[in-house]
Amino acid sequence: MKYLFGNIFNRTLLSLVLLSFLLSFQVKAQTADFLGLDTVKAGKFDNGKMWTFEYPPMDYFSQAYNFQPDEKWFEHIRMSALRFANYCSASFVSEDGLVMTNHHCARQSVTQVNKEGEDLHITGFLSETLQDERPVPGLYVDQLVLYKDVTDEVIDAINEGKTDEEKAKLEEEIITKIEEREAAATGLEVAITPLYNGGKFSLYGYKRYTDVRLVFAPEEQIAFFGGDPDNFTYPRFNLDCSFFRVYDENGNPLKTENYFKWSQNGAAVGEPVFVIGNPGNTDRLNTVAQLEYARDIQYPRTISLLSSLTDMYKDMLKKDPSRKAELQDRIFGFENSIKAISGILDGLRNPVMMQRKRDFEKTFRASVEADPELKETYGHLWDKIADSRKQLSEISNKNFALSMNQLSTPQYFFIADEIVSIAENLKLPESERNDLYVGDELKNTLSSLFPEDFDVDMNNMLLEEKVNTLVKYLGKDDPLVKRFTGGKVGKEAVKYILENSKVTNLDDVRDLLEEGADAVLKGEDPFIYFMMNSKDRAKEYSKKVNDLVDVENAYSQQLGVALFKVYGTAIPPDATFTLRLADGVVEGFPYNGTYAQPYTTFYGMYDRYYGQGKEWPWNLPDRWATPPAGFDLATPFNFVSTNDIIGGNSGSPVINKNAEIVGLAFDGNIQGLPGNFIFRTEDNRTVSVHSTGMYESIDKVYKLKRISAELKAGKITK
Repeated sequence: MKYLFGNIFNRTLLSLVLLSFLLSFQVKAQTADFLGLDTVKAGKFDNGKMWTFEYPPMDYFSQAYNFQPDEKWFEHIRMSALRFANYCSASFVSEDGLVMTNHHCARQSVTQVNKEGEDLHITGFLSETLQDERPVPGLYVDQLVLYKDVTDEVIDAINEGKTDEEKAKLEEEIITKIEEREAAATGLEVAITPLYNGGKFSLYGYKRYTDVRLVFAPEEQIAFFGGDPDNFTYPRFNLDCSFFRVYDENGNPLKTENYFKWSQNGAAVGEPVFVIGNPGNTDRLNTVAQLEYARDIQYPRTISLLSSLTDMYKDMLKKDPSRKAELQDRIFGFENSIKAISGILDGLRNPVMMQRKRDFEKTFRASVEADPELKETYGHLWDKIADSRKQLSEISNKNFALSMNQLSTPQYFFIADEIVSIAENLKLPESERNDLYVGDELKNTLSSLFPEDFDVDMNNMLLEEKVNTLVKYLGKDDPLVKRFTGGKVGKEAVKYILENSKVTNLDDVRDLLEEGADAVLKGEDPFIYFMMNSKDRAKEYSKKVNDLVDVENAYSQQLGVALFKVYGTAIPPDATFTLRLADGVVEGFPYNGTYAQPYTTFYGMYDRYYGQGKEWPWNLPDRWATPPAGFDLATPFNFVSTNDIIGGNSGSPVINKNAEIVGLAFDGNIQGLPGNFIFRTEDNRTVSVHSTGMYESIDKVYKLKRISAELKAGKITK
């Protein structure tokens, strides 16, 4: 019986293996048919739901939510929203200038107001009185008080140009002219922003507030509970909030008519909610050719660079743990970027998502070509952009290999470049030399070649990465590369370069210069040879890239005009770090074989705290380790909604139809990372701090009663 069962089992297993093989063969042979790509169509909101205040989707709001806001509602929420410095969003949440944003937006400000002996990132910051609120040097918030369409004036000026280069120059000139004119007339901070890649142009005028003071910031460990492993994920448990206050010119809390009141109950499941903020940048209106270039060249190259830098910094941290504070922030930044860009790249490599983009482009192009006038003016643009990207593909990596930047290029190259400049000047009479290369100034220039904190190990690791990049994109037999590396690769190349160079320490540099300018300019030193013989080539590549980009920008601008002619305001423009309104509903999503809950609670946070053994990054600050009496663990903490956000939306208020705060946006889910180029209502989610969770924390855990009372009343209370 056992033997018979075994035979049956083996035959069944063999059949399954054969079936699997046949299915695999069919998938490879007929991938498109298997995936049904020919049936894939663009989604209604693939280009997003980041509506501008110039063109609010009134009919859509009415149909989707039975909601018909009037002009007064739009003006109120626009004037209540803020742009936080030049990197985040925020909002007024009381009539006394109280401002809400994310903790991660406030991180820099928290550092700035630290006093000697304090570490507010660890302890948090609580101002018990108005007098305790700390001014943040250089911080400002902007309120959008004016917007107007200046499309006709800008495009009329652009059309005066005969060539794409002339048009680009005229565009820059007319924009500067209008901005200066409007700034003088209004006294506002004025900027013109192209929408639809330049199909439309909007002028925005901001009232800037510069006396901004920190009121409350929780400990970083509760604000960023779960650290990088939990970043871009959900369920989440982050108190990612902070509060500031704007003061007027007399040093009193600003009185403002426009602010968001605090909701009594916060966001409910299925409830329509709106995110008001300043999304930074998206590429949803890019052509398929532009997206394919990003998929095949731009993003893989960037991820490779960031991964190498991450490994280097981690290696340095292992060797010298005392540098943790300095190195850990950079490592986090790199890893955060890798995770974000990898999510976009995964989306670009997803055949279904790309087919949706192709279907949109096909439909858009067909609409243009169906109209003789549109076809004549715009029908050639897709082919022109595709040709531009083809040319970019041929030189982009070479340009990247020869480019120099302070982050990823070892300082030896910059030092060598300076030495060449010194030598060239030494060949001139003193009267004709640059002031930096005469007398005592020359001594100072030499002394400053190597900074006091020159990191030999890091520079040597960066050198190996630079060598690998040159070999990868130019080839080890390229004459420039071969001479620089001695025909070697990897660590052997680094060893050869360093052993044959005098650009590695100041004493050797002085010895080299004492031999005379001609000795330097022979170019026998590998670094000096490289800098002397790569500049013209690098300039050539850079010029070609810039010329192609300038011409392509002109094509994209024309395509934006066509898009607006075909679709009008039914499609919102790409994000431009200007104020937008994004609608959605509170709703979970399918993930990991189950369904993500719409909101989390403090019970869940403590479960994760104990389940992860209280180990970093799931440890808690002391005041949170044991919840205080009366603290309701069932209070909603974080929640997800179908709103459309991107970087720059951090700190955006989440409001209900009554313009009340129900949450504070701080992240998106990992499934939504492809949102850079496509928005999918089925998967993209905004992750926010629930208003009741913020209130419960401020009131019960931090016992900052004056702020919880102000949030509830909408004004300072006695």
